[in-house]
Amino acid sequence: MPDTEKNTIDWPKTRVVSVMTGSLPMGDTVQDSPIFAFEATPYFLKFDTTTQLAPKIENIDLGGLLAFSIENVVTHKEADAIVATSERFGFRDEAPGIRTPPGMRMNKSVHWLADESLMGSIMSRISHLLPSEIDGAHLYKEFSHRMNMYRYDQGDVFNRHIDGDWPAYRLSEDRSQMLEHPTLRSYLTMLLYLNGPEDGVEGGSTKIMNSNGSWVEVTPKKGSALFFRHGLHSKSVVHMGDRVLGPTPKYVARINVLYE
Repeated sequence: MPDTEKNTIDWPKTRVVSVMTGSLPMGDTVQDSPIFAFEATPYFLKFDTTTQLAPKIENIDLGGLLAFSIENVVTHKEADAIVATSERFGFRDEAPGIRTPPGMRMNKSVHWLADESLMGSIMSRISHLLPSEIDGAHLYKEFSHRMNMYRYDQGDVFNRHIDGDWPAYRLSEDRSQMLEHPTLRSYLTMLLYLNGPEDGVEGGSTKIMNSNGSWVEVTPKKGSALFFRHGLHSKSVVHMGDRVLGPTPKYVARINVLYE
């Protein structure tokens, strides 16, 4: 983990910037589930726009459905910083603003707001590899700034589902509120893998469904990302987060790719 975990610096103060009804793994709900942000951006979340990384895209054949992966999206140190930040805010059983039926999402969640110093840097590295247009909508210059974090402990799983589309979210200028953009929507899920087998994760692959009903298995690779269509329509990719089998948790961030 980064030196932030060793208490060698002071963490910025945290604040709740929004609350939403949260869904628990077995279907119950929690009122006022928090979404967090820092009062100031910590230095370790100010990512460089350029690195020694060379992002590389690989298309995934799903029989006409859109899915692809990109390697070398973030460095291992950056991945560790996102994990440490998420643990600082604290994982919870409920996921804010998400509704899942009983037994579907069996993991832990925390949602927090990053800013352009993190999200913009990642976008600048890989925007040239993303589809410039989907169904007549054009790629927006920014990701949504809401970081939907998931931790899979031993035995945790996210059973078969599709992802809904989301509006764009960002922090207000004074960093006190989560703001929603009224005209932007997400078209792609970006699953950013923050650790993997090289860190001791056992199991926990992402399975995505081919149009013929067969499964394609994607093994988490630290610093890489998986992209696929989402939304409540026939082009959305059915997928699942397979069960984690060992004691090392799997960490993954869902980031929404916006189109207008």
